Amino acid sequence: MAKEQTAVPNMEEFDWVQLKKEIGSQHAETTKEKLQRKIKQNPLVPIGCLATAGALSYGLWSFRQGRPKMSQYMMRARIAAQGFTVVALMVGVAMTYVKTNEK
Repeated sequence: MAKEQTAVPNMEEFDWVQLKKEIGSQHAETTKEKLQRKIKQNPLVPIGCLATAGALSYGLWSFRQGRPKMSQYMMRARIAAQGFTVVALMVGVAMTYVKTNEK
C-alpha cells in the first residue's frame, strides 16, 4: 500500500484570514451609517436623484393624462436632472480624491 501524500497548504494563501481578524476588531459600518456619511459628503447627488425621479414620475403621469406637451417637457427636465446628478457625482469623486491625496 502506498502512502497518500497530503498537500501542506501554503500559509501565504491564508493572509486574508489574518487581515480579516485585524479588520474584525474595528467597528463595522452599517448600511444606514454609510448612506448618511455619503449624503453628508456629497449632498447634491441625492438631490439630483430625487429631481430625476420626480421629473420622470410627473412626466409619465402627464402622458397618462393626455398632456403630451407637459410630458415632453418633463422628459427633457429628466435628462437635465440626470446630467446634474452625473456632474455632481464626478465633482464629489474629484473632491474625495483631492482630500485623500492631501493627507
